[in-house]
Amino acid sequence: MTQSESNGISRRGLLATAGVSAGVTLVAQRALAESIPSGPGPAKPPRLRTAKRGTHASFGPLKQIDAGLLNVGYAEAGPANGTPVLLLHGWPYDIYSFVDVAPILASNGYRVIVPYLRGYGSTRFLSPDTMRNGQPSAVAVDITALMDALKIDKAILAGFDWGARTGDIIAALWPERCKALVSVSGYLIGSQASGKAPLPPEAEFQWWYQFYFATDRGQAGYDKYRHDFAKLIWKLASPKWNFDDATFDRSASSFDNPDHVAIVIHNYRWRQGLAEGEAKYDSLEAKLAVAPVIAVPTITLEGDANGAPHPDPTAYAAKFSGKYANRIIKGGIGHNLPQEAPQAFAQAVADANNL
Repeated sequence: MTQSESNGISRRGLLATAGVSAGVTLVAQRALAESIPSGPGPAKPPRLRTAKRGTHASFGPLKQIDAGLLNVGYAEAGPANGTPVLLLHGWPYDIYSFVDVAPILASNGYRVIVPYLRGYGSTRFLSPDTMRNGQPSAVAVDITALMDALKIDKAILAGFDWGARTGDIIAALWPERCKALVSVSGYLIGSQASGKAPLPPEAEFQWWYQFYFATDRGQAGYDKYRHDFAKLIWKLASPKWNFDDATFDRSASSFDNPDHVAIVIHNYRWRQGLAEGEAKYDSLEAKLAVAPVIAVPTITLEGDANGAPHPDPTAYAAKFSGKYANRIIKGGIGHNLPQEAPQAFAQAVADANNL
C-alpha cells in the first residue's frame, strides 16, 4: 500500500487530508482536464474502446527473461513495434490488476509489458546470495534493467501503490526512460528520514500493518497467514469493490513466491528506518530524499472510495512541473484502481501519451 514519505509531502500532511479525499472534485493543473475541449489546438486523444472490469480472466502465456539481478516473469500483449507501456503493480497485488487494462491498450496499438515485481509470481533472483532487498530504489532499478533486457529505450510507465512509486522514481531520476507517467495517488517518492516522523494516534492507526511488520511476530504472522492478510488489505483498501474468491485467489498465488515475505518485510522496515539497505543504492536514495520534481507528462489518478491512506491531490500537484492533469475516478473505486476501473486507467495511459 502507498505512503507518502517525502520531505515535500509529509506523512502528517498526507493523513490530515486523506480523510476528505473521497470528496475531492476533479483537479487539473497546467494541461488536460478530464475532457479535452474540441476546437483549434492539439488533436483530441482517441477515446479507447469501452471495456468492463472482469472481462478477462487471464493473460496469454507468460514469458521469462533475465534482467539485472532477476529472472523476470511478465505478460506481454500488443504489437512488437507499438509504443511501449509498462504496467506496474503494488502490494498486496500482482499483474492481474491489469488483466483488463492490457487488452484495451494492446487493441489500440500499444506494446504492453506487465512484470511481476521482485518477490512476486514467477520472478526469481538469479543468485541465492543477492540480498532480498525491498527498498524502493532497488525495485526501480529492476524495471530499468527489464527495459534494457527488452531493448526498450523509453516507455510510458503506469502503476499504483509500489508500482506508482516505482514509476515516480524512474520519471524523476531517469526522465529519458519515461515517455509519460500515470500514477495512482500521485507523488509517492519518500525517504527514511521522513518516514520516522511520529503522527497523532488516529493517523498512526492507519499504518498498523507497518508496525506489525516491524516485529518478529509480524514477519512470522505474515508468512503464516499471507493470503488472509492480503485479503484483509484488499477489503480495507477497496471497501466498495465486491471481488469474488476466484479473483482474489488468482492474485494470491503470486504471494507464494519464496522471496515474497522477505521483500515485503524489508520494504516496510526500510521505509521506517528499521532495516539497512544496500550501499550501491545510497546515491539514488540521496537524490530521492530531496523529493525531486517530476517533469515528464503525467496524469495522476485517485479513486473516490480509496480506503488506503493517500495524499490529497492538491498536496502534490506542484511536484509535477511538466504537462499534468489529475483525475478523480468515481463510482466507488478503491485502491486497486486499474482492476476496479480498467477503462479509466487505460484511457489515462492513452491521454498521458498525448499530453
